[in-house]
Amino acid sequence: MLVLGNSGPKPLICKARGLVIARMRVYVWRGARPSALIHRKPLASFTVTSDPVFYLAVFVAVTSLGLSKGGFAGVGQIATPLLAIFMPPLEAAAILLPIMMLQDAISVWVYRREYDPQNLKVMLPGAIVGICVAWALAAHLSEPVVRIAVGVISIAFILYGWFAKPNLAAEIPPPNTLHGMFWGSLSGFTSTLCQAGGPPFQIHVLPQRLPKMVFVGTTAIFFAIVNALKVIPYFALGQFSTKGLWISAALVPLAIAANFLGFWVVRRVPTVLFYKIAYVLVFLISLELVRGGIVALWHG
Repeated sequence: MLVLGNSGPKPLICKARGLVIARMRVYVWRGARPSALIHRKPLASFTVTSDPVFYLAVFVAVTSLGLSKGGFAGVGQIATPLLAIFMPPLEAAAILLPIMMLQDAISVWVYRREYDPQNLKVMLPGAIVGICVAWALAAHLSEPVVRIAVGVISIAFILYGWFAKPNLAAEIPPPNTLHGMFWGSLSGFTSTLCQAGGPPFQIHVLPQRLPKMVFVGTTAIFFAIVNALKVIPYFALGQFSTKGLWISAALVPLAIAANFLGFWVVRRVPTVLFYKIAYVLVFLISLELVRGGIVALWHG
């Protein structure tokens, strides 16, 4: 039993009730209604930081980002969907963005002399357009539908690459401007909405059969610029929070270690094997994009 007076709720008999009332005083001091005690859900930060499975997911997500930024492009695609199990997808993306930007800075420094400027000149203008379109349409588009569309297109690209039997001895033409701008815009668009910018980028770049380190460096620089540009729409859409930034800061040591692990691994993998792994990763990631999109639509 509680008696409410001018000075707030007072404990009567039981010490246990006193604990409840002490909690009520906190909420009253914060301006909440007493009825909020009944309906108030636990804070997301408490649920996240107290779940040991979350820490395992964070370790896998940040390690995959490090491997991706180190050279195995596409591995990091699992990071946002993995953390989205424990928190809203947009919050997961906002937590990972500062980590990706730190890893991007390290990767750009490491690969600053190994990249293809022509691909960047062709794709980056398109990426800027894609980011702006995603910003404008963020409140009106279905993320699951975007994931399914990207996944289907990427699967078709991989299957074509596996079964079309291209002439590897033929001369590879330079990047087509319109083709590159289209895939660059789709990469910027999907990266902003659902952190799935890798497959569209690779659809344009993988068939060019660039030297391994040039491909890795081009990927690193492209997504470093894309991720930096995404800060503006993410901030405008209110996706950053103090809680999320603290989580990002706590993950910095792991992010750096994973990044250098990626550098070490990619330099020791033969070029032919590297591209085979890249195609398989894009295919598996695309399957997951389609599966996750269908599941989200089914439960939505």
